Amino acid sequence: MSINDKVSATPEARELLAEIVADHGPVLFHQSGGCCDGSSPMCYPRGDFIVGDQDVLLGHIGETPVFISASQFEAWKHTDLIIDVVPGRGGMFSLDNGRERRFLTRSRVCAAPVRE
Repeated sequence: MSINDKVSATPEARELLAEIVADHGPVLFHQSGGCCDGSSPMCYPRGDFIVGDQDVLLGHIGETPVFISASQFEAWKHTDLIIDVVPGRGGMFSLDNGRERRFLTRSRVCAAPVRE
C-alpha cells in the first residue's frame, strides 16, 4: 500500500543517511513499532529486508523509501513523521548501530479532513 508523502527528515538525519548509503549502498527505513523502541526506524540494506504485503509506503527521503507496518500506520495515520538523529546506538540490526548516533522518529499531528 502507498499513501501520500507523510515523512520528512532533518538535515542531521539526511547527513547520517548519506554516510550509511555511502558505506552500504541503497537502503530503506522500516518503522515497525516493535517491542523494544517503537520510535526508532530501522535502516536496512534495500536488498536485505522483505517488505510485507501489509506494510505501508509513507514516502521517500531522497531516494530512500520509508515503510511502516499496517498496525503502526493505523495508530499514526493522522501524523506526519519526521526522521531525526539523536546521540546513542541504533537497533541491533539497523545500519545506524555503532555510529554513536541513531535515527529517531518524531511526529507532528496533521489536520484531519473536514467532513461535511
